[in-house]
Amino acid sequence: MSKKYQPSEIEHVEYRPSVPYPFDLEIFAVSDLKRRVPQEHLRRTHRYNFHMLILVTRGKCMPVIDLDPISCGRGSLLAIAPSQAHRFGLEDGWDGWMVLFRPEFLPSPQKSITDRRRIGLSSLLPPHLALGDAERHVVEGAILQMQRDSKLQAPRQDVHSLLSHQLCALLLRLSLWYDRQKAHSHIALLNSQRLQQFQEALEANFARWHRVSEYAGFLGCSERSLARATLQVVGVHAKVFIASRIALEAKRLLVHTEMTVTSIAENLGFVEPSYFVKFFRREVGCTPGEFRHSHWGG
Repeated sequence: MSKKYQPSEIEHVEYRPSVPYPFDLEIFAVSDLKRRVPQEHLRRTHRYNFHMLILVTRGKCMPVIDLDPISCGRGSLLAIAPSQAHRFGLEDGWDGWMVLFRPEFLPSPQKSITDRRRIGLSSLLPPHLALGDAERHVVEGAILQMQRDSKLQAPRQDVHSLLSHQLCALLLRLSLWYDRQKAHSHIALLNSQRLQQFQEALEANFARWHRVSEYAGFLGCSERSLARATLQVVGVHAKVFIASRIALEAKRLLVHTEMTVTSIAENLGFVEPSYFVKFFRREVGCTPGEFRHSHWGG
């Protein structure tokens, strides 16, 4: 039985493009890499002395970055820094673009990305960024443009400068998208938490408080922010959310008790029974009496 390959340490990969290629940035398809490199080699863990972007354009794969398996599909963007351990995974039926570049290839930080964004993938991007179709098209277009420009018949230094600034612009664009995703995630979390607090307050007070302003004051937020939270999380305005809870309780009392309509109206905080009847007809589509009759069958 052959002995299973066990490396003594993580294999290091140097940036060594083809000899005639003069730039510190190289772009090629994953399928090209698979043709050039033995499959066994791709399934090992490597550490690079360069940065690497991988954009998945077809299929699914499960690469591993620093022991974390990452489920990737079309539109997944991997950002791998020199200090990280990376393995491509075992899947075969996927393809994408690879962008390799040395850290010094980018312009100095003060001339490109602001000082708070030191150049380096780990400070700009997460290991995995999920792009929508529109964003994926923009990124793939930028990558293809850089690949074409790397073949321009022009002075080396001019092409180097062009590619460097194109890459810098791409990284900044990706970073802005990532910041936007983080902001949306943070807002979604805050809205979810606010909705939960709103539900708890509503459950305790729906028989007394019928207005959004009362709950907003209790929760210490504006009516607009409370309405925004319910709209984002459950798709309805806070006013509708309150009315639905009151109507639900009214239906419960009509079906499961023998309380009069007047008593139910009083229990649910309506000053006049007529106000309750009008509210119930608007929310349910019939009068309280008709609703009770349809369920009691009397």
